Amino acid sequence: MNETTKCGTVAIVGRPSSGKSTLLNTICEMKVAITSRTPQTTRNAIRGIYTDKRGQLIFTDTPGFHLSDKTLNKRLQQTAIRALGESDMILYLLDATRESGEEEEQLALLVKRTNSPVVLAVNKAEIASEEEKTNAAAFLATHFPSTPVLFASAEKDEGVDEILIALFAFAPYGELLYPADAYTDQDVEFRIAEILREKAMNLVSEEIPHAIYSEVADLEYDEKTNTVWIRAFITVERETQKAIVVGKGGSGIAKIRAQAEPEIREIFAGRKLRLDLRVKAQDKWRTNPIVLDKILR
Repeated sequence: MNETTKCGTVAIVGRPSSGKSTLLNTICEMKVAITSRTPQTTRNAIRGIYTDKRGQLIFTDTPGFHLSDKTLNKRLQQTAIRALGESDMILYLLDATRESGEEEEQLALLVKRTNSPVVLAVNKAEIASEEEKTNAAAFLATHFPSTPVLFASAEKDEGVDEILIALFAFAPYGELLYPADAYTDQDVEFRIAEILREKAMNLVSEEIPHAIYSEVADLEYDEKTNTVWIRAFITVERETQKAIVVGKGGSGIAKIRAQAEPEIREIFAGRKLRLDLRVKAQDKWRTNPIVLDKILR
């Protein structure tokens, strides 16, 4: 057994908009998970990898834990719960600016039942009042009385080193599972689809972001011209939503493409990019098990 290097898996859990994806991106120093102002942006178990001289931590960013009977939300709950059982450790992130309610109570109970090592962090400490931080810490102390509570700002990269120290203390010894320079194990098509979904979600408002999913239909390399050709779709549920995403005279889809292309080019460093992006409507896809099986992993 390797007793000099540590390697462990970490499930990041919390309610929607607690800052899990932002924290993962901050830790990995790369954009691993998309973020938006819309709660429950994360729909899949997104894996990010952090490596330093102490070893390697493989993080799983889970969908925000939200109590709901809707089909999609139930699937997201299952994804989060599954990650809890598959990880060596749990990083429980609590938003200091939101009151703890039934969802937080249920999540705390789920975390406790795993009997896994837990690191507790109160996020958004930079914008929370002293009273809010005190209440958040008190909630965690009630459920995890013997576990220290850390304070952090994922947005400002404050308190993150302390979180990593706590996680490495729990991590088992072992060989690295990924190369030292790896920061995610997501396949290329998934990363592109997530970038497009993020830009589309940030373009619209109200209920429409939740009605959006994206997928890459074709991806081809032209070695002669050093070009990557991508055909992708953004899907919504209704024709009225499609019209909003496309925008007047195609202005919406043009804006999505303009914002997404620089990030997609980073994936294919040195190659030219040709992106064929279209919007379509698929009625009630959020309750369609075939679609959910395709886009949720």
